[in-house]
Amino acid sequence: MPARAALKPRKQPLQARSRQTVAAILTAAAQVFERRGYAGGTTDAIAERAGVSVGSLYQYFPNKDAILVALMERHIEEGFALISGLAQEVRGQPEEIDALLRRFVDAMIALHSREPHLHRVLFENAPLPGSLRRDLQRLENAFVEQIAALLSDHPGLALRDPVLAATMLVRSIDGLVHGFILRPPPELDADTFADELVCMLGRYLEARGPAKKSRAPARSDSR
Repeated sequence: MPARAALKPRKQPLQARSRQTVAAILTAAAQVFERRGYAGGTTDAIAERAGVSVGSLYQYFPNKDAILVALMERHIEEGFALISGLAQEVRGQPEEIDALLRRFVDAMIALHSREPHLHRVLFENAPLPGSLRRDLQRLENAFVEQIAALLSDHPGLALRDPVLAATMLVRSIDGLVHGFILRPPPELDADTFADELVCMLGRYLEARGPAKKSRAPARSDSR
């Protein structure tokens, strides 16, 4: 991975035409990386796909890794917007917990199902700079905060530690959905996978409720 300065755009597009050019470059880059992988995603191929000269591409991005970082940032923004919007939508709604979980699981499957080969390039093949790792951690923290608030407000739950429970949910959904999309088990469709994941998470939340008082042993009448 190049130095941090080499991962930033050379200039920000200010005019409508330059914004269109950058958008075309990013769209083309996503398609090229999706089809050719990290090694085959050259700036020449991206420029050709975008319909711009390589010189025009270099006006905005110093190398292909800077383009990858821009694609990663776009993916992070899409994920945050999706989960934040869903959290606002379901807040205060008296949904059964399994139905609530299913909405989040389905949303994450839909997000990660778009361009799965590009997703592999972004998060498994390409080097991930420290700045983006920190962005991903901040995103996870924001998700945990939103989910913990939902869990605390849900009338069907009385969790001992909503933040811990939210952390387990966010990491479980993210990790398992990533694995399913990138390495799908044979003969397991998305609907069945979502059913199983919701079942697992729902039973976890039930178990994390208030500690149940143990029943006192029955007294014997025999003396």
